[in-house]
Amino acid sequence: MMPTPSTSTPELLSTPDDLRRWSLACRAAGLSVGMVPTMGALHAGHRALIDRSVAESDRVVVTIFVNPAQFGPHEDFARYPRSMDADLRMLASAGVHAAFVPSVETMYPPGRVTRLDITGPLGERLEGASRPGHFNGVALVVTKLLVAGVPDRAYFGQKDAQQCAVVRRLVRDLDIGVEIVVCPTVRDTDGLAISSRNVYLSTEERVRARAIPSSLATAIAQFEAGERDATALATTVRSCLENAGLDVDYVAVVRAEDFTEVERAAPTNQIVLAARIGSTRLIDVVRLGVDTAPVGRGV
Repeated sequence: MMPTPSTSTPELLSTPDDLRRWSLACRAAGLSVGMVPTMGALHAGHRALIDRSVAESDRVVVTIFVNPAQFGPHEDFARYPRSMDADLRMLASAGVHAAFVPSVETMYPPGRVTRLDITGPLGERLEGASRPGHFNGVALVVTKLLVAGVPDRAYFGQKDAQQCAVVRRLVRDLDIGVEIVVCPTVRDTDGLAISSRNVYLSTEERVRARAIPSSLATAIAQFEAGERDATALATTVRSCLENAGLDVDYVAVVRAEDFTEVERAAPTNQIVLAARIGSTRLIDVVRLGVDTAPVGRGV
């Protein structure tokens, strides 16, 4: 099964065997394969990942699968936005060669007994503590995608910073042999990180959500002015969010590779946060000494 030309609608693949055959055919033809795992509802952030993969790979497959294993019992799996027709149009316009669109039953057939546990600070702190079992579900589906798709590179967005760290650790621990490429966060013109969940925000909530990039910009300015106390930086972010009426889940300054919290902030450490605006939970991240203030930047 050879891949279709990049000028046509992506070839639809519905089972892991389909994905594997497609990828191996590309490899047999001497072509490199890039993969962009997504849960659909594609937006400009996904498009940036796709464009980079297209630029760096001979053939690109985008996976679209809303993974129930990474949602908790009271989370938004049922109402998570789904827009398959629009997603496929985006893939065609971006020059994607294949789309892997499996069913839940295909990915998780009855009788399965295998699970993955992400332990330590990386899996059990911050997002791991707020969403128990979330990273175990992420790890399981990513492993299945990488094993079936055997890509040379897989592309993820920096906004999901802890997920990126989990995936990088997973690939090392299991010797999967795929390069994990983490791409910068894409932001809207008001600085808010683009997310599929932004569609849940009312007009008033969207205005209040601007406190997220604004708080991170303030912390970056403090760091650049010489502040190195991690608690002080986190307190600045938390105060900005609470003053805007956001319900703060966590704010922390962490090491990028393992998400242990630090006492003294240093370049490449990350400020990570999660907060609720009404019923919508948003996350964000900046890399100290790397990212500029995330306010008023276009996509």
